[in-house]
Amino acid sequence: MILKLENIVKNYVDDGSSTPAVRGVSFDVEEGEYVSIMGASGSGKSTLMHIIGFLDKITSGQYFFEQEDTAKFDDNKLAEIRNQKIGFIFQMYNLLPRASVLENVLLPTVYMPRQDKSKLVKKAKEALTKLGLAHRMSYRPNQLSGGEQQRTAIARALINDPRLILADEPTGNLDSKAGQEVIMTLQKLNREGHTIIMVTHEHEIALCAKRIIEMRDGLIIRDEKITQKDASKGILK
Repeated sequence: MILKLENIVKNYVDDGSSTPAVRGVSFDVEEGEYVSIMGASGSGKSTLMHIIGFLDKITSGQYFFEQEDTAKFDDNKLAEIRNQKIGFIFQMYNLLPRASVLENVLLPTVYMPRQDKSKLVKKAKEALTKLGLAHRMSYRPNQLSGGEQQRTAIARALINDPRLILADEPTGNLDSKAGQEVIMTLQKLNREGHTIIMVTHEHEIALCAKRIIEMRDGLIIRDEKITQKDASKGILK
């Protein structure tokens, strides 16, 4: 098991008033799963993703990562996990505009000074080639299409061989063709053994995973495996 959430609550406090974003959520994720967390805006899905990725802290409940209680993790431990065990894919790509595609992919390795630089460069080039970007390595992000930028972000997420890939609305800024290519890439990575959690508000994209967790008003209202019949309703028909 990679992670386990038990009765997770997240409240945001503003001007003395508390607003619940996640209200008592519990589930676990096994290695090799591909889970989609779906819900409308304000359902709590992005807050939950930030909690899973250690980008936000819980108000109450327990979060276990690799069987360890994360409440015991200090800031250095959390930073280490974010950098070495979790790969992030964001809707806005989050690429450095003045860096090349290759440099963007290598960015997470800056915090791994003991690694062999030449081996990391080779690994980054292999990842970009695998994702169809061998001819774009020296380009800047503004020279790429949206789909190419997102595939660059996927390569960056893979560079440190993470235990878990978190994809937050990975097709949100893409047209249907580029979005389909990104989803196919994620499915291929899952078939190769990568564990993926994807947040989306689009039902047809959620059905491209293997398990769907649906949220509403900070609560889980559905958690079930995606059947072949349901999967046929996804974008990859």
